[in-house]
Amino acid sequence: MTAHWERYLGRWTSGGLIDPATAERIRAYESEQEKSQGLRWPVLLAIGLGGLLLGAGVLLFVAAHWDALSPGERFGLVLLLVGVFHLAAALATERFPVLSTALHAVGTICLGTGIFLAGQIFNLQEHWPGGFMLWALGAWVAYALLRDWPQAALVAVLTPMWLSGEWIEATRGWIGSQKILAEGSLVLSVTYLTGLLPGRETSVRKALAWIGGITLIPLTLAVAESSFFDYRSQPSLPASYRTFGWMLVLLLPLAPAWWLRRGASWINLIATLWVILLGATSLRAEPGETLLRYLWRDVGPYGICALGSIGLVAWGLREARKERINLGIAGFALTVLFFYFSSVMDKLGRSASLIGLGLLFLLGGWLLEKTRRRLMVKLESAQA
Repeated sequence: MTAHWERYLGRWTSGGLIDPATAERIRAYESEQEKSQGLRWPVLLAIGLGGLLLGAGVLLFVAAHWDALSPGERFGLVLLLVGVFHLAAALATERFPVLSTALHAVGTICLGTGIFLAGQIFNLQEHWPGGFMLWALGAWVAYALLRDWPQAALVAVLTPMWLSGEWIEATRGWIGSQKILAEGSLVLSVTYLTGLLPGRETSVRKALAWIGGITLIPLTLAVAESSFFDYRSQPSLPASYRTFGWMLVLLLPLAPAWWLRRGASWINLIATLWVILLGATSLRAEPGETLLRYLWRDVGPYGICALGSIGLVAWGLREARKERINLGIAGFALTVLFFYFSSVMDKLGRSASLIGLGLLFLLGGWLLEKTRRRLMVKLESAQA
C-alpha cells in the first residue's frame, strides 16, 4: 500500500519547505521503519492469494445459483457484492492496512462483474466497451480516494481495455485496425515499464513497471505478427480512421510517459519510432515480391527485435534499472531462438538441427548470462 507520507513529502519538497536531501533522509528512515515493522513475504503472499481466491469463490457461487434467482434478487446480490468488500476494507483500515488494500481491490474487481451482470439482468443494449468504461471510471474513483497501488494497477489495465474495445468496435471488419491497436498497446507497455526512475520508486510506479514488464514480450510478438489475421476480402481501413488511430498511438501512451518521466520522456519517443518500425515489418507475402521486400518481411523483425533488446539494455544502464537489462537480455535470447526455429532449423537435417539447438542453448545461454553479470557489475559500480 502506498504510504500516505510519500504524497505529503513530495508536496513539501516541490513547495520548497524541505530540501531534496532532507526528503531522501526521511524516505530512507521511513523505509527502514517499514521493513522492521512490516509483514513478511509469506503473509503478504497469503493475503494476496486469499483475496484472489475469495473473489473467484464468490463469483463461482453466484454463477452456480444465478438461474435460481429472480431479477430483483440478482440485482440485490450484485449490489451486495460491490459494497460488502469495500465496507469490510474500511473496517479493517486501522487494524490491518494490507488486508484493507486487498479487500478494496476485490471490491473494485467485483464492480466490473456487477456492471456486466446488471446489463444482463435488465437486457441493456449491447455495447461491451461501455461496461469497461464504467469499470475504469470506478477504478479511477477508487484510486482518487485510496491512492493504493492495486487501484492504480486496475486503472492502468482497464482504461486501455476500454479504449481498445471502442477502437475494435469502430473498426470492425477493416484491415489494418489490429496493427494500430497492437502498436499502441506496445508503446503503452514501454511507458509503464520505464516509469521507474532513480529516486521515484513508489509502489504505484513499481506496479506499472510490473504490468509493462509482463506484457512487453507478448505485445512485441503481437506487433510483429499484427497482419497475420487480416483477410484480403475485407476492405482496408479508411484514411481518416488510419490517421486518427496513429494519432492515438503517438499521443495517448506518450501522455503518461511525460507525466511519469517529464524531461526524460524523449527516449520514449524513440521507443515509439522503434515500435512503428517493427510494425512495418509485418507484411503479408505477395506474389512476385522483390528480394528486398522478402528480406524485410522474413529477416527484418528479428533484426528490429535484436536492436530493441540492445536498446532496452542501454536504457537500463543509462537509468540504473536492472529489470530493463534483464528484459533486454531475455528479449535478445528469444529473438535468436525464434530466428533459429523459423529460418535455420528447417534447412538442416534432424540430427544437425538438434545439435545446433543444443549448442545454441549451452553456448548462447552461457554468453548471455556472462554478459548480463558483467552489465550488473558495471551498473553496481556506477551506483557506488
